[in-house]
Amino acid sequence: MEPQAVTQPVRVKPYSRTIRRAAERLAPFLFLIVIGIVLSILSPYFLTVRNLLTVLLQMSIIGIIAVGETFVMLTAGIDLSVGSVVGLAGVLSTLLMVQLHWPVWPAVFAGILAGAVVGCLNGVLITTTKLPPFIATLGMMSVARGLALILTGGVAIFNVPEGFNWLGGGHVLGIPVPVYFLAAVTVFGAFVLNRTLLGQYAFAIGSNPETARLSGIRIAKYLVCIYTIQGLLAGLGGVIQASRIVTGQPTAGLGYELDVIAACVIGGTSLFGGEGTVLGAIIGAALMELIRNGADLLNISAFWQDVIIGIIIWVAVAWDGYRRRVLNR
Repeated sequence: MEPQAVTQPVRVKPYSRTIRRAAERLAPFLFLIVIGIVLSILSPYFLTVRNLLTVLLQMSIIGIIAVGETFVMLTAGIDLSVGSVVGLAGVLSTLLMVQLHWPVWPAVFAGILAGAVVGCLNGVLITTTKLPPFIATLGMMSVARGLALILTGGVAIFNVPEGFNWLGGGHVLGIPVPVYFLAAVTVFGAFVLNRTLLGQYAFAIGSNPETARLSGIRIAKYLVCIYTIQGLLAGLGGVIQASRIVTGQPTAGLGYELDVIAACVIGGTSLFGGEGTVLGAIIGAALMELIRNGADLLNISAFWQDVIIGIIIWVAVAWDGYRRRVLNR
């Protein structure tokens, strides 16, 4: 008998995995380009400067909050309270200006600080009571919305100072001010994620919390810090939103938590933690807004827009699960 050949296990070369990961990260960007090309063909109004600036303006608040959500999801967590924080921060800022006659900027900082406090409380709840992030932030979503309604009696706050409108409705060199905030937050988030211990520890905690703990990482400390950053960015989004509509609206931000999570997932952030990028979240936010904008230009019903985005979320999550199963074989 001839000796049987020994089958050697197939080894995946390191550079092959690197190329595959790079291709996966580029996929949302390439999809964004394809959608842009298709819409530019279907509508002559899509590639106008005015329309593209409108897209950037419309996605700015979701994009800002999605940067913070990326950090949270990297730790295998989730924050469902961001929409309510948007409403609470906007209400608090306008209330301080209208009823207590605070100057614009101190009132704005107070609203942002309120968001940071809510985020800190989320982190403390998760780390001290061991509540799952889903439950802790779900409860906070109700608490923050309730506080916004209590502060206003359920009635919107009008007659805010004229200077407040600049934050969400002003322009610098023809570009809306919120776009500058989005750019600054994106650069800041990418730097923190890629160049600081906080970013490295976020990846470590999400990848394997037990290993992170045994490595000496103070998980509770960094989780509180990450949720505080998320709350601060949600607060910033809230005051920008209030400035855009020149009103303190207690129901502002309804449903934003879903849009923010969708932006992160579409951009490649894993629901299971340990993988994601700030730029990916921004691309995800841009992709959703591009679809909505294109649908408006093509007179497609807003109901169908939600259906399309829901399908994209399904595909993104299914792809993430499939990719992880392949890598774990």
